[in-house]
Amino acid sequence: MTERIAEVARNTLETRVTVRLDLDGRGSARIATGVPFLDHMLDQVARHGMIDLAIDAQGDLRIDAHHTVEDVGITLGQAVESAVGDKKGIRRYGHAYVPLDEALSRVVIDFSGRPGLIYDVDFPRPRIGDFDVDLFVEFFRGFANHARLTLHIDNLKGSNAHHIAETVFKAFGRAMRMALEADARMQGAVPSTKGSL
Repeated sequence: MTERIAEVARNTLETRVTVRLDLDGRGSARIATGVPFLDHMLDQVARHGMIDLAIDAQGDLRIDAHHTVEDVGITLGQAVESAVGDKKGIRRYGHAYVPLDEALSRVVIDFSGRPGLIYDVDFPRPRIGDFDVDLFVEFFRGFANHARLTLHIDNLKGSNAHHIAETVFKAFGRAMRMALEADARMQGAVPSTKGSL
């Protein structure tokens, strides 16, 4: 495979976001979104996805974190879509189950070229610290739409909101890693009977 590296900038009246990534990295992260809990979750994606990831974001946090979280998801999705290229030789599908104490989540990804999100995560409280948990679905919707993939996220067990969030993001990173790995048996072919994704 050729290098799978991308840099994407998104500038609006609400946010300025830059994402740089290497899909074949070593899991290093430098993340500064102005939303500390989101930074912590994205660090998990880099570490468990073995993606080198740098994200800088400035948003209208004086209002709330909605625009920043959503636009980081959009820009990350655009960067992944750019870096993965024509998808030749990848596994295409990835899945992961990740536990953390009492919590367990499952994430399944298909780099199908068809955006879709099924999100079934119920948090026991509306906030983790200052972070509004409703924003997680906005992040993943923005990501799925712009990475052009199908994404299923299910929390199967859990009573601690922090643990639930962490299992979701770790599983997301691990599922992406699996889906994006080179499949030696594909010999550079697109993993679809259509011949393109």
